[in-house]
Amino acid sequence: MLYAQVHLTLPAWVHEGIDTNAVYSGDEAKVALAIELSRRNIEARSGGPFGAAIFGRDDRIIAVGVNRVVPQACSLAHAETMAFMLAQQRTQRIRLNESEPGVSVGPVTMATSAQPCCQCYGATVWAGIDRLLIGARSEDVEALTEFDEGPLPADWIGELARRGIEVARDIHRDAACEVLKHYGQVGGPGY
Repeated sequence: MLYAQVHLTLPAWVHEGIDTNAVYSGDEAKVALAIELSRRNIEARSGGPFGAAIFGRDDRIIAVGVNRVVPQACSLAHAETMAFMLAQQRTQRIRLNESEPGVSVGPVTMATSAQPCCQCYGATVWAGIDRLLIGARSEDVEALTEFDEGPLPADWIGELARRGIEVARDIHRDAACEVLKHYGQVGGPGY
């Protein structure tokens, strides 16, 4: 029999440990949350060392995501894509920053513990994100873990900018790298 549905979930600790009423003012607070999600994900052994959070114009969480590839047996279950899917389901909007085509409800910001891989980069283009905040760089991910981040356009930041997506990198980069380093030391992909 062919499967007719996909069921992806976040680990229970996410629901217990995230204050959805909190205001995350400033880029540093948003990325700090994404890094904390990545840290907790490896401590709980519930997935890989990546976290993401999506925020609305009021600086409140719309959705969060953590890497669930191994536990869910799904190569698409990256932190960013989990956050995108959950935000889209919550808002019932395919493009998170539009209530209907051409009608903005943004800005919508995504904070990630690490630079999006090629898969998540593509999803970012279509999800309706206005701002992308990044902790660790892809070269950090590849140097500190066994992950292959895949190919990106040479001017990936410029490509996002041409689509109206502002990128800010290296926010709490050292803290994000510490999580990646810890993941590499405690066993990596078996999570």
